[in-house]
Amino acid sequence: MKSNATEEQVDAIVRSAREEGLEATAKTRFGEKVVEIPNGQMLDPVTLKAMPGVERTEQSIRRCVRVSRAAKAENSLVHVRDVTFGGKELVMIAGPCAVESPEQLLEAMHAVKAAGAHMLRGGAYKLRTSPYSFQGLGESALKLLADARDRSGLPIVSEVVDEESVLLASMYVDMLQIGARNMQNYVLLKQAAHSGKPILLKRGVAATLEEFLNAAEYIYAEGNEQVVLCERGVRGFADYSRNTLDLNVVPAVKEYSHLPIITDPSHGTGMRSMVIPMARASIAAGADGVMVEMHPSPETALSDGYQSLHPEELEAMMVELARIAPVVGRILKRRG
Repeated sequence: MKSNATEEQVDAIVRSAREEGLEATAKTRFGEKVVEIPNGQMLDPVTLKAMPGVERTEQSIRRCVRVSRAAKAENSLVHVRDVTFGGKELVMIAGPCAVESPEQLLEAMHAVKAAGAHMLRGGAYKLRTSPYSFQGLGESALKLLADARDRSGLPIVSEVVDEESVLLASMYVDMLQIGARNMQNYVLLKQAAHSGKPILLKRGVAATLEEFLNAAEYIYAEGNEQVVLCERGVRGFADYSRNTLDLNVVPAVKEYSHLPIITDPSHGTGMRSMVIPMARASIAAGADGVMVEMHPSPETALSDGYQSLHPEELEAMMVELARIAPVVGRILKRRG
């Protein structure tokens, strides 16, 4: 309702809903007068908007109880060792799509650290479209990641795909990633939640905002409140990129949820030339950080080399994002 809406105008909205057999409740939310109408999609929003005293109509994602702004007005902070998501400081995550060898990972680790990024990523279990593509090194990769963390001090994040990988990864890594293909694998979400590790939850390739937040709700419902969302691109009709990085979802999440959200412009575009521009756009849109793929030699990568940055490109991206951050009231500090 408008700030100067009268009680009579508020009551008129309530009566209109009840005449349609719907419940309606007038309340104050974050300093605004609102009328909440469960199943309000049964009412014509155009008609409601035209009623006296109405400022706007919006759809509320009601089933996301714990992750919604209604449950918690202030932004949540998620801690992964000494890295914090959701605060004023932006978080940069970089590393290879897949761990291929000790030499490759150590070279990538040194490049990530030299660029000043805050966390190291690396895949141990790879869900690939083709069963003949490289599937990852499994526990051997997890051990290499743990060694890289011990050498560099960089917290590490890696994807889990089933109960066994959750159990193993929990022994080695600092943050578990749920990939886009598993966003609605609710059994896996519960198993990952029970690990007690912070969770990086990627959006499914065709997931709505409500489905995305409800996936996070599954993790919250199991008692794990350390969840970071990740927009990684949705399937569209564009034929010039692998996916469409949906930056609309960043401010939408900020409006409806208190959870931190980062983006993955590597998977979101599938093209190395697009990664840095979309990383810039992500920060401008309000993202809490960016995760990119970086390989010491993308041309020889066993997975996603075409969308992986070279080490010098990661360095350039960090410089550019540090310039943008203050414009939107954020800070990008390089990790020492």
